[in-house]
Amino acid sequence: MLSEKDFSGVAALAICEALLLAMNDHKLLPEREIVGVLRDAAKTHQNAVGTDSETEAHLAVAALINRIIAGGNSVRRPPG
Repeated sequence: MLSEKDFSGVAALAICEALLLAMNDHKLLPEREIVGVLRDAAKTHQNAVGTDSETEAHLAVAALINRIIAGGNSVRRPPG
């Protein structure tokens, strides 16, 4: 069963994705900058230290961000 923390995380991700898309749509940030922001966030989590469980959580977050980059979820890329 999902917790309030899970719902908060999903909501935060959806809001951030919408903001990145809006910034790209309104030409406030180009795609390369948006991808750069996402890569910086992933790298921060990849380099985080802590207990074994904290490190595992950070690596899972980094993997999720890298999947978002690979899938193009936060930028509207033309098909093909």
